[in-house]
Parts: sequence; structure tokens; C-alpha cells
Amino acid sequence: MLELADPWVLLLLPLPFLARHLLSPDQLTGGAMRVPDRIGAVLLAGGQGPSASAGAGATRGLLWAVWALLLLAAAGPRDLAPVSALKVTGRDLAIVLDLSGSMVRDDFDLDDRQISRLEAVTTVGADFARRRGGDRVALIVFGSEAYYAAPFTFDVEAVARRIEGATIGISGRATNISDGLGLAIKRMTQSAAASRVVILLSDGINNAGATNPRGVAELAAREGIRVHTIALGPKDLTTAEAGERGVVDAATLQAISEISGGESFRVRTTDDLVAVSEALDRLEATDSDGLAAEVFRDYWFWPAALAAGLGLWLGWRELT
Repeated sequence: MLELADPWVLLLLPLPFLARHLLSPDQLTGGAMRVPDRIGAVLLAGGQGPSASAGAGATRGLLWAVWALLLLAAAGPRDLAPVSALKVTGRDLAIVLDLSGSMVRDDFDLDDRQISRLEAVTTVGADFARRRGGDRVALIVFGSEAYYAAPFTFDVEAVARRIEGATIGISGRATNISDGLGLAIKRMTQSAAASRVVILLSDGINNAGATNPRGVAELAAREGIRVHTIALGPKDLTTAEAGERGVVDAATLQAISEISGGESFRVRTTDDLVAVSEALDRLEATDSDGLAAEVFRDYWFWPAALAAGLGLWLGWRELT
């Protein structure tokens, strides 16, 4: 429904009439300004015969129209745009993503083709992030070092695009699980969210940094932060041969989740990864009441543009 943001502005409509009739005219004490006869006859209502008088009346009518349109624009015509209310859960959720060198391995199947671990994770991870509407979501990536790729935000689409654009090597090629998890916890300790959750995904063994991952998990437990872990890769330390590369330390990841009160998941295929994403949706449901929001479409431009057009046309008309 169309409405005015500041309807009181329309009270100024009779202002030119009041000024003309209530203010005393200045007395000329010196020379007068010379103007073309047409402008003097029409705009100053000096009139020379019926046609000049009619022209002056038409001009005054158009000037009143310009004034009314300018006031209408200033009053702010608008209507309420249909906008879906944003569901807000009161949860901060950090996705901590391993971008170490082993993520380049092509040992996952998707749609009958072999893909890398990174492609599998970014495809499913981005979809998971997009379904977190109502959560404040952040993205941390780690390799040898840990970095914030996206700060906590309700803009889950932006986080999903960051996941899709993740590149191996940007944070080094080692696996520093402790720093990745520690960076998420450090930011979350400053949060007043009712629920704080970390989703930690790794496909390797902690081989960088000076902190033990289990010690970081104990810190998370003391801060009331749940950590859900995902161990990614076909083989782990219990099933791989001695010295085999590209295996995941599933036992450590499981210990992290148990210490912090979260859940641990083992992922060997793309289907497993999709199932984990769905399981996490159930564990960290996003249903909640939405925040009411009023978003308006403004229409002030149209009366303002019409007033400008009339004003320009009047100026051209009186000068020709």
C-alpha cells in the first residue's frame, strides 16, 4: 500500500500563496532590473491584453504544479516491499576447512567421475553453508597456518562462495589442526551467541604447530563450544599401511569431538559427505521465529523528475 514517509511536508503547500499575500513588498529605491517583455508580462503578471493574462495564469498553474510535485517528492512516497523474514537462531557456527596439500588427491567419486578431495568438500560444504540461514557463519581455512577466509556473518551465500573458491596452498601444505581449531575458538570466546559450534574437517594428521589438538578441544569444552569433526579420506591410521601418505587421523578427530561434546563423522565417499551434511543439519537445526523487517520501495524520484522536467520546459518556453 502506497504511503508517505513524511506527510507533514505537504503542509508547506500554501507557503508561496501566504508569502505573496502576507509579506510586504520591498520599495524600490534604485534602478530596476530589465527583463524581456515576455517574461515581464507573464511571470511578473504585468499582462498586456487577454492573451498575456491567460499565459500568465497558465504559467502560474504550472509553477504551482512544480511546487506540489517537489513537496510530494520530499514527503517520500513509498510502499512496503514483500521481504521474507530472516530466521535467526542465535548460533555462531564456524566451518574450519583443511586446505593442506593432501586435499589434491583424486580419490572421491561424484557422478561417475573421479574428483579431488577438495572438489568434493567445496561442493558439499558450499551447499551446507547455504542451508545455514539464520546462523552467523564464519570460514577458517588452515594448512601450515590458519586464516579467516570469512568473518562471522548472516550472509551465508558469501561464505558459500568463499568455500567454492578455496585453493590448496594458500595457507601452506602441512596440516595444522590445532591452529585452525584454536583460531575459531579464539573468535568465539568473544561472542555472546547462545550456541557456539565448530565444524572441523580434515583429511590428514596434525603435523604442524606446537599445540596438541586434544588440548585445544579441552579449551573448547571449557568455553562451552561444541566441535563436530569430519575425518575425510578412504584410509585412516588404523587401516593404512606403515608409511602410507594421505591418511587421516580419525582417532584424534573423534577425541576432539568427544572432549568438546560434539559428534564425529567418518567420510570415505562423496555420498558419506552428503550424509554428514544432512546429519549436521539435524544436529544443528535452524528452525526459529523470524525477525520482522520492513523494507520500503521509494518512489520520490518520479515526482521529482516530473517537477524538474516541467521546470526546464517552463524555462525554455519563456525564453523562446
